[in-house]
Amino acid sequence: MAEDTHANQTTAFRYDGALAQDIEARRQQRWEEEKVHHVPNPGEPGFDPNQKKFYCLDMFPYPSGKGLHVGHPLGYIGTDIICRFRRMNGEAVLHPMGWDAFGLPAEQYAIQTGVHPATTTRTAIDTYRRQLKSFGFSYDWSREVATIDSNYYRWTQWIWLQAYESFCDPRTGKATPINLLEDALAAGDLTTDGKTVGTPESLSTGIDWQALDRSAQRQVVDNQRLAYLSEQVVNWCPALGTALANEEVIDGKSERGGHPVVRKPLKQWMFRITSFADRLANDLDTLDWPHSTKVQQREWIGRSEGAAIRFEVDGHPDQTLEVFTTRPDTLFGATFLVVAPEHPLVQRTDNPEVQAYCEAAANRSERERQADDQDKTGVALGLHGIHPVSGALVPIWVADYVLMGYGTGAIMAVPGHDDRDHAFASKFDIEITTVVAPEDGSETEGCFTEHGLAINSACEALSLDGLRTAEAKTKMIDWLVEHHCGERRVTYRLRDWLFSRQRYWGEPFPVVFDPEGNCHPVTDAGLPVELPDLTDYEPAVSDEPQPLLAKATDWVHTTAGAAGVSPERLPPETPVTRETNTMPGWAGSCWYWIRYCDPNNDQAFISEEAKAFWLSGGVDLYVGGAEHATLHLLYARFWHKILFDLGHLPTSEPFQKLFHQGLLTAFAFQRDNGQLVPTDEVDETSEDNFVAKDTGEPVRRIVAKMSKSLRNVVNPDDVIAEFGADTFRLYEMYMGPLDASKPWNTRDIVGVYRFLQRAWRLLINEATGEPKLRSEKHDAIDQQLHRTIAKVGDDIERLANNTAIAALIEFVNFAGKTSGDQPALTASQADQFARLLGPFAPHIAEELRERCGTPGCIIQATWPTYDEALLRDDTIELPVQVAGKMKGKVAMPVDADEAVVKELVLADEKILAALEGRSIRKLILVPGRIVNLIPGD
Repeated sequence: MAEDTHANQTTAFRYDGALAQDIEARRQQRWEEEKVHHVPNPGEPGFDPNQKKFYCLDMFPYPSGKGLHVGHPLGYIGTDIICRFRRMNGEAVLHPMGWDAFGLPAEQYAIQTGVHPATTTRTAIDTYRRQLKSFGFSYDWSREVATIDSNYYRWTQWIWLQAYESFCDPRTGKATPINLLEDALAAGDLTTDGKTVGTPESLSTGIDWQALDRSAQRQVVDNQRLAYLSEQVVNWCPALGTALANEEVIDGKSERGGHPVVRKPLKQWMFRITSFADRLANDLDTLDWPHSTKVQQREWIGRSEGAAIRFEVDGHPDQTLEVFTTRPDTLFGATFLVVAPEHPLVQRTDNPEVQAYCEAAANRSERERQADDQDKTGVALGLHGIHPVSGALVPIWVADYVLMGYGTGAIMAVPGHDDRDHAFASKFDIEITTVVAPEDGSETEGCFTEHGLAINSACEALSLDGLRTAEAKTKMIDWLVEHHCGERRVTYRLRDWLFSRQRYWGEPFPVVFDPEGNCHPVTDAGLPVELPDLTDYEPAVSDEPQPLLAKATDWVHTTAGAAGVSPERLPPETPVTRETNTMPGWAGSCWYWIRYCDPNNDQAFISEEAKAFWLSGGVDLYVGGAEHATLHLLYARFWHKILFDLGHLPTSEPFQKLFHQGLLTAFAFQRDNGQLVPTDEVDETSEDNFVAKDTGEPVRRIVAKMSKSLRNVVNPDDVIAEFGADTFRLYEMYMGPLDASKPWNTRDIVGVYRFLQRAWRLLINEATGEPKLRSEKHDAIDQQLHRTIAKVGDDIERLANNTAIAALIEFVNFAGKTSGDQPALTASQADQFARLLGPFAPHIAEELRERCGTPGCIIQATWPTYDEALLRDDTIELPVQVAGKMKGKVAMPVDADEAVVKELVLADEKILAALEGRSIRKLILVPGRIVNLIPGD
């Protein structure tokens, strides 16, 4: 017992999990009480307009009831490190956190549990906030936002209204107030064909604006709004009771829940994102983003240059079928036309076979319809198009591999030069004509899809034969334009953004409808349009849309005055109906970085002063997952550009630099037949050998995503309880490069835990808790410290946190070994080391610094500087050859001349032995590289 007592006394201040938790609790309490991480806004006490700003943004999380697992904080730790570093370098650092809290998952969870989504979401937010605070992150919690707060979504609705009240001016390509559209149409600066709007030069036909009645004029204007109503064929999920975006449908089923999805025509709110397609693609060149993300966005936008070609329909002089093609040079090879099942031309036939085919196509997702491995299907319509050049009759088919939402919903099929058209023609025995051949005259099998020379492309009206593809394209388009049956056109794979959902847990739209069905916006004074407290939010399983908000009848049916509609638009007593769709989960995440800058402003979504300071140049660093490359990041850029065009923001792009953290995976286990085995059903029989508990058969350890079903999810609370938050932070950063995927292994965390213990012992007496400091610097340790300062600072700037930690470990090991039983650092050096450690392990760093005599919060200290002179080596080891053969290395001053080199080399015993008593006939010195001795006879 006496020995145990003595052991406890000698290690009473050993750094372990218990002491780590004590230190972390005290430090975090102090930071919160003293508001250490608060960042003032312009006009607030402590704000310095001369400071350089650094706005670092994490992709805010969707708070699920399960809380965080160890993979979630990876990017947050990385940003916290650089934010602490930048603040210590004197910058004004904005590093906020909030919650993306609307959306379908919370609604489904509420349906399963019977607990209102507002309650479950608030509970989840509390859990996430507690967990994030336990890591010691330097978030300014006074800026916390949640997309479900009415004082937040008030401004989401306001931004939506800015889009609703705007159009994309074809003269500038920018969002412009909608009232200017009517002025331009009345003045003749813009013209319309009754639906689209363009410049007089860009529209082939125009209608006199003044000749249109007020209803027709209103329809033209409404058709140009950036936020507009349109009947769309949507992915309707009866079980979820909502329409889903294409990205939310996988193999004909909903991404969440795996419920069947069918195609339905439905009036929906849309965003005219296609009007910004060129800007969204071109402006990527101005951004410091990963190349792969830029490629993904450009491919998602999918810009295609080609021609729109019009085919008259034989026997129907009032009907024209327009197609778009990127290969107008192959028009002579178009042996059939194909329309989508949803195309209006299909309605001209009462063929039962066609109707049955279209009904079947409605139950297939777009991914299924366009899959290359799917058998091609189709039905002949019994109609023919008239070839615009040759006049030949071209049969028209309906096939589901053509999509109504892409291009015009119709294609000219050239089976000689398109794989899908070739497969279709081969199956249905349709003529295949080759109209392009390789320039080298070589033979081809199947369809030739490359560029080449035009062949079989001539008639009395036009000949392309012998022309290269580029020349043939130009000549064909010129002919089509001249003969008014086509024009040059650019199209995009990107489609307008479906922005309606038939669910409850989302932002209400700030519009109402009068008895005639006309749409009217709510004024700013009428915002927010608050989500009613619905108790029955379970969607009815229905083949037809049943928006959940329609259940709130007292809320839905109101008057224009009560709804906040301007009396200039409608008399206040007019009965109106609220929109019962809600916005999608993307809405709140399309602008949250703006609100962080001024979260408590109830007069504007951001003040002019906060905007000018924090958003000058946009967000400086945005960190989040690569999985958001084509949705959130594209949508956010679109909203930002609208606000910029309308004069509400100083930049056209939101995120100047983007960084994707890697995926943190975990070990899982697999039987020989490929079946996965939950982690807790596996035993480790020896190192890296595992068996299934139920059968005893060997199982293979693999790396997989953390999953509840595999029971390989690791809760960070458990890790922090055992090792402390500082160890957790260090381990996640030391595992590898921040942008690399790597597997979590709790066993490996001990390595960085021991490093912190060594760092603690280097400076603190474990028996007394008092500092161990020397009075005079040790030169070698001081030089190593300055090299470490230089290395760590450079690595943090590059987000290379793993190599920065490696340098800290190397320094602690070097200092400990060099000093032996004596103290390693002076008080000044201890302070420098603690400040170096601060961004990575702020709790222990601040504790060490204070115990060694420097009180205060470490994030408020300045980053240590280094002496350039101490980064250079005074000596160097040069390899020495005798008669061209390596014989050893000799240390010498870096600037040693030949005489000094000769003296030092001849003083080395190994070199003397190699000379065997011979004299040196010649010494060859390559400075800084090598010494070669040529002995005499």
